[in-house]
Amino acid sequence: MLRKTLDNLPPSRPYLIATAVAAIIFYPTWIRLGKAWLEFEQVLAHGLATAIIFLALLLIHPPAFPNHQAPSKPYHLAGAVLLIATTIIWALLELVRLDTLTYLVLPAGLVATAWALIGLQGALVFIPHVLFFSLSLPIWADIVPFLVELASIVVGSWVNWLGMTALIEGNSITLPYGRMVIADGCSGIRYFAISILLAMMTSILNDFRWRGWLITLAIAATIGLVANWVRITILVAVGYESNMQHDLINDHETMGWIVYAGFILPAFYFSPVHKRELDSSSKPAFTSLNRTNVTAMLLAIAVGPLALAIAQRPTPPDSPWQLELPDSKITDADDLPITLELPESLKTEARRSGDLWALLAQSQKHTAEQKLVPYLPRMFNTSLWQLKQTFGPGLHSYRNIETNEQVIVGQWFQVGSNRGWTYKEAKLFQIPALLAQEKQFGMIVLQNKCAPRNCERAIESVQNAMNSIKLAR
Repeated sequence: MLRKTLDNLPPSRPYLIATAVAAIIFYPTWIRLGKAWLEFEQVLAHGLATAIIFLALLLIHPPAFPNHQAPSKPYHLAGAVLLIATTIIWALLELVRLDTLTYLVLPAGLVATAWALIGLQGALVFIPHVLFFSLSLPIWADIVPFLVELASIVVGSWVNWLGMTALIEGNSITLPYGRMVIADGCSGIRYFAISILLAMMTSILNDFRWRGWLITLAIAATIGLVANWVRITILVAVGYESNMQHDLINDHETMGWIVYAGFILPAFYFSPVHKRELDSSSKPAFTSLNRTNVTAMLLAIAVGPLALAIAQRPTPPDSPWQLELPDSKITDADDLPITLELPESLKTEARRSGDLWALLAQSQKHTAEQKLVPYLPRMFNTSLWQLKQTFGPGLHSYRNIETNEQVIVGQWFQVGSNRGWTYKEAKLFQIPALLAQEKQFGMIVLQNKCAPRNCERAIESVQNAMNSIKLAR
C-alpha cells in the first residue's frame, strides 16, 4: 500500500495542491465545515470519515485521463475567470451566511481551482472525486422531511397489506395499544448516506463512466431506503404483537444496523472489481505556476476573503420593532393556541385582541458570525398538530389529532424592508437586505381558534390582521 501510494504521488500532487489552494481561498466556510464534522450529528456523522476517504482516494487512486490520453491545451485563462466568478458568488453567499449554498460552492471551488492550476481536462477527471467529497457537506438535513414522508407512505401501505389494525395519519401510526411516530430519526438518512458513499467509492475505484455511476447510485439508494422501511415495519409488527411492551420498541438501534447489513453486505460483496491499468502517458503533469495561475489566485483572495472582511465591519444597532395591533393587550407567548418553541436569540412580544393572538419574534445581526435570518427548527410538535389546508400565502389551518381542535395560522418573515412568506424566501432576502445595510429580522405569527363547526370567522380575522398589522420603531 505504501509503495502504491508513493507511485501515485506524482499524479496526486496537483490535486492535493488544488485542494489546499481552494481551502485557503474559501477558508471561512472550510473552518465552519470542519466544526460541523466534529459535532458528529446524526445527519453528518459520516462527514469527517468522508473527508478523510476523499484525501485517501486522491493518494491511492488519483484522477487519470481515460483511454491513455495525455492532456491537451489546458485553457488556464478560462479556469482563472471561472475561479474568480465562483469566488465572488461565494463571497456574497458567505456575507449573508446562506450556509447550505456556501457549502455547495465548495465543490465548485475545487473544480474551478483545479481548472485554473491544472487545466480543463485535469478538472474534468477530478469531478468524480469532488462529487465524493460533496457527501461530507451538511446538506442532508434538507432531505430528511422528504424521507420521513416517503417512509410514512410506504410503511403505511405495508402495514395495511399485512392486515394490522392501525390508524395511519401522516407520519403517525396508531395501534390498538399505543401510537408510533415516524420521526426524523426514522427517516433512514444514515443508511441512505452510507449507501451513497459506498456506491461512489465503488464507482471511483472501478473508474466507472456515467452509466455505471447512475446504475450503482440507483441500486445503493434503493438498498438504503428499503432497509429502513423494513426496519420500521418490523418495529410496527413487534409493537402490534407485543401490545407495545417489547424492549425493541425503545431500543432498536442495533436491530436497524443488522437489517441494513443484511441488505448492503451482499450487494457490496457482488459488486464488480476492475483493476486500473495506466501508463505514464495517462498521468497529468502539473506544470509550474505561471502568471495566469498566480494572478487568478491573488484576485480570488482579493474579491473573496479580503472583500468579505471589509463588508462585514460592524455597524450601530437599529431600534427594535414594535408590534401594532389595534385594541390589543400584551400577553404571554405560552398562551398561544399552538405554543411555539423559538431560539433564545429571538426576542418575543405577544399581544391578544379578542380571539386573535399575535407574536413578534425579532433579532439583529451584530457580528460577522451571526446570521441575519437565524436557524429556525420546527417550531411546534408536527406529530400532534398536522397541516390540514392552505388558503393562501402564509395562511394555513392546523388540526390537533388528539382533540380535533383547529387553529388558523398566518405567518410571514420580515427581513429588513422585505417580506417573505416562507423561510426559504426570507433566507434569499438576506442578500438585498445586507447590501442595503439592513440587519433586522422579524417573524410575525397570527393565530385564531376555529369555531366547533367552521373556520370562516377565524380565517377572516387572521386575513384582516395580516393586511392591517404594522411594525413600528
